[in-house]
Order: sequence, then structure tokens, then C-alpha cells
Amino acid sequence: MKLHTAILAVLIFVCASAPAQEVVELKMPKLNKVVIKFMFRNGSICDPGGKEGLTGLTTSLIAEGGTKDMTRSQIIDMMYPMAASYSGSVDKEVSVFTFEVPTVYLEQFYPIIKGLLLTPSFKKDDFDRVLSNAQNYVDEVIRASSDEEYGKKALEDFLFRRTNYQHLVAGTSKGLRAITLNDVKMQYGKFFTRHNLTIGIAGGYTSKFLASLKSDMGGLSQVHPVIPEPVRPAMPDGINVEIIAKDNALGSAISAGFPLDVTRASDDFAALMVANSWLGEHRKSYSRLYQKIREARSMNYGDYTYIEWYENGGEHMLPVTGVPRSSNYFSIWIRPVQTAKGLKAQYPELSDINIGHAHFALRMALREMSNLIQNGMSEADFNLTREFLRSYIKLYIQSPEQQLGFLMDSRFYGRNDYIREMDKLLKKLSVSDVNRAVKKYWQTGNMDVVIVTDKTEAAALANSLKSNAISPMSYSANLKSALSKDIMEEDKLVEKYAMPVKTVTIVNSDETFRAVSR
Repeated sequence: MKLHTAILAVLIFVCASAPAQEVVELKMPKLNKVVIKFMFRNGSICDPGGKEGLTGLTTSLIAEGGTKDMTRSQIIDMMYPMAASYSGSVDKEVSVFTFEVPTVYLEQFYPIIKGLLLTPSFKKDDFDRVLSNAQNYVDEVIRASSDEEYGKKALEDFLFRRTNYQHLVAGTSKGLRAITLNDVKMQYGKFFTRHNLTIGIAGGYTSKFLASLKSDMGGLSQVHPVIPEPVRPAMPDGINVEIIAKDNALGSAISAGFPLDVTRASDDFAALMVANSWLGEHRKSYSRLYQKIREARSMNYGDYTYIEWYENGGEHMLPVTGVPRSSNYFSIWIRPVQTAKGLKAQYPELSDINIGHAHFALRMALREMSNLIQNGMSEADFNLTREFLRSYIKLYIQSPEQQLGFLMDSRFYGRNDYIREMDKLLKKLSVSDVNRAVKKYWQTGNMDVVIVTDKTEAAALANSLKSNAISPMSYSANLKSALSKDIMEEDKLVEKYAMPVKTVTIVNSDETFRAVSR
């Protein structure tokens, strides 16, 4: 009996000590490097109230600080001859650390990996540096560097207001100012643990190395983190607009969207991929909105639609990994169109206009989307778009790092291999499947809209939207003389397209991202 008790005690100890992490492997024996990813299920939804940005700050401090044995500068000096690299990122529901190193240096590089994850130094000077960068981003950079990105982040703030998805991943001005180094240490212990970790590894590694890696990561915090449930926002009631007025905006950047009750976990996602690609594939000139707004009318640089969050679309041509989300939304991104101020400065013949192109551009985008919902895609358009996508999604995984990232994101959605599974779904898809999905999930009557524009444009644009006023397109004399009769006739339909707006609010740019709404 005593022997049985002893054996049972040993078994309990072994089970309690064994690594609990999920492991995603991508064996590539001939690859001369190894990629290792650590995905923690936490993200900005784990930020405590009043300390928004804590998870992002913790991730940054781990990735941009030192270990108990090495300073940040010593790590960089040691890595240089290895041509190794690493980084950390955070999103709404995950934090990810990525390490890449040539296979010949793996054993030499591994203590850095182990030290950063298990024994980060959390030094005060590193904390002050990382916090200062985050504060500067939230206070200044997001408002000044790119109105497109600014508008997209502001749309999320609008769509997810009063939920744990509302605030910037980087935090809020008020929240960051409240965070201390001790808060970071506590967040690390509570939410970067062995129990919410997925390990990913690709390349020419050995079974012995993987076993050591898994065993070592068992040394992370033993806490079972309590992860908040991601909130699904309510559908907007009608079309609601927030105009963000800022000094010296070069145009009007438009972001619009509504909650979408489908993610990569659903087979219907493949059908929406086809419809979305035809309507507004990111950075693709063949798409409908791009052709109508940019190509035919020379209004701006690009016009795109999305069926999930697209990380830093101004920089990335292809989707990146590490931003999987369970609370999803559809969005339209209209890169800045001209304001009345800008048009008047360039073209004397437009000296009497009151607003620029924003109202017209938004009307055109919603009209095209409505036409797709009502009339569906043609068989020819469907076939071309589907074949394009079957080739295009394979470009997402050109590197081992990308392949591993998509495999790990796949597990988040309950899939094994998202790219391969989507290809199979696309292969058997029909045009009727696409048109059915569009009618089921898309609409244009309930939407939140954010327009980042110049202060001189805000009031007049607000009045035009509130009153559903006719919004004629304003062309320079030279451009107008070159346009076809078909375009001019279509403009007459677009300028009075019914787009009733329920509410319009003007917000001063300086007031955004200061604190969350309660």
C-alpha cells in the first residue's frame, strides 16, 4: 500500500512538472537555420483597467531589455557575427516572440532565448526607455505619421467602445502614465506562463534540442492565467460617423466597418475571401473600388476592404502573422481624398466648393458594396478571382518564419493548416456559395465610420453627412474634360445615393487615445 502511494505521488509530481505547452513543428532538415516562436495567449485584453498598454509594455521590455546575465548591448554584440535576430509583438489576444538563427549557432544563441523568456532583467533604465517610446507613440506618432493607420485604429476605438478591445494595443496616454516597473513584473508572472504558451519551431533542429526547449519553458510561471473573454461588439444602429479634426491634414482618410460574425475558423471565410478580393483586395489594382475611385477618377492612392484586421497595411503588401483574433469585423479603407482646402489651393475653378471628396467617396464605396450584395458576383468574375486567390495565398508563406507563423495562427482558430485548408475550400467553392455568404454576412445600413480630416473641412463635411446632402464630385477642368460620358452619368447617381447618417460627431485630434470610455 505504501509502495502504491509512493508511485502515485511520483506520478502526480511528474504530471505537475511536465511541460504543458502546445508545440507546433515544421521540420525542414535541409534548412540551414532554425526559427522559434513563442505565442502567449494574453494580448491587450489582459491589460488592467486604468493601465492600458501593460501587456504591450511587458512584451517590449522582454524583447528590448536584457537578461539576468547579459545587458541589451551585450546581447546585440554577441548576436552580430551569428546573423541572428529576434523580436516581440503584441495584439489584442496574443503576444509573440520570434527568434531566427543559423543552425550552426543554435546552441550558442540558445542561452539568449532562454534568458529573455525565463529570466528577463527588467532593469529600470530599460523600462524607462521602452515606456518613453510607447508614450511617444500614443501621444504623438499615431496622430502624425499616417492618417490611414490613425483612422483604422480610431475605427477600432469606435467599433469596440467600452469593451476590452477598444484601446490601442500600445495603450492610452493615461494608462501608460500609470504603469510602474513593478506592474510589468507582475504582468509577466500572471500572463506569460507555461499554461498559456504555444511553442513553434521550424528548420534543422534536433529532437534533443526540442526536448530541452520544452523542458526549459516549463520553468515559466506556474500560474494558470485568467484570460478575459474577448467581447463581441453590438452591431451599429444605422450609420454613425466620427470626424477627427486635426491641423494641416493633407486629406480625408476614411475607415468604416461593422462587426463580422465569422473568422478563419469558419468555412464561410473562404467565400468571403473571394467577395472581398473582388471588391477591394489590399494593394490590388484590379479590385472594384480601386478601379472606380482611383483609376477612373484619380481621387486617391488606394481603396480597399478587409474581412479581418490587417496589421500595418500601409507597410505590408501581404498579411502578417501573430494577430489572430476571435472578435472580428469587416472594414473599408479609403486612403486620403482631397479636402476643399486642398482643391481650392490647386484649382481656381473650384474656389466655390464647400467640401472635398470624402462624402462622394464614401457614397461610392457603399454603393458598390450594396450592388455586390444585391446582385452578386458573375460567374466570370468569380472564376478569375478564385483562381487568383488560390495562387496568391501561397505567397503568404514564402519564408519558414511565415510558414510557422501561419501554422501557429491556424491553431488559434482550431485549424491545422489554414493555407492548405483555405485552398481546398476555394477549390470546391461555387459562385452561389459566395453570393449566399455575402448576403448573409454583409450589409451597408449599419456601420461606424471614422474620417480623419483637416479642421477646415470638419464642420462642412459634418453638415453634408447629417443632411444627406447631394455631394457632387469636384474635378479640375483638365481632368473633367478627359472623363467619359459614362463616368459623368455614374457620378450623378453616386452624388445622391441614399446614405442616411444617424449621428455625426466632431472630435479634436488631441482628444483621441487619451483614455478608454467607461
